Amino acid sequence: MSVEKVLLVIDMLNDFLHPKGKLYCGDSVRNKIIKPSAELIAWFRNRGYPVIYVQDAHDENDPEFKRFPRHAIKNTWGGEFIDEIKPQPGDIIVTKPRFSALFQTNLDEILAKYNPKEIWVIGVCTSICVMDTVVDLRYRDYTVVLPLPCLGDINPRQHDCALERMDVIFGAKLLWSIPQ
Repeated sequence: MSVEKVLLVIDMLNDFLHPKGKLYCGDSVRNKIIKPSAELIAWFRNRGYPVIYVQDAHDENDPEFKRFPRHAIKNTWGGEFIDEIKPQPGDIIVTKPRFSALFQTNLDEILAKYNPKEIWVIGVCTSICVMDTVVDLRYRDYTVVLPLPCLGDINPRQHDCALERMDVIFGAKLLWSIPQ
């Protein structure tokens, strides 16, 4: 099977996008990305393109917590998708133990099944999980599209640096708006 596009929704979880989350990206990010992300997800679903939700899912004592606050622990409120952007029947969920959605997951097999011409990536955090996933996708020679209204980060400077790196070094396509 070969599809035109696949959408990856990265870590749109309570711990990142809810004001009570452990690593809340802030009101400016939340207010910026939720509406266009929901619209883009609907756009993909309405056209029959696969929507793949990627979920940070840490164990209680994950070594990552030496560098970051405890967050997105499996089977907790913080690790759930925000109410505004929940997976629907037919969507795919991939849980990941680290930054990249391709590290120790079955995403490679899922993408091989669909053989997409383009992989669109949205979510948080641009400078961490989004960028590491995009880099791994580009290493596999996928064409990657980044709709800017649907990306956010805790740190605006790191967000901008990550976008520039993914554009200039890895050749991801940056889109200034979402399709209507």
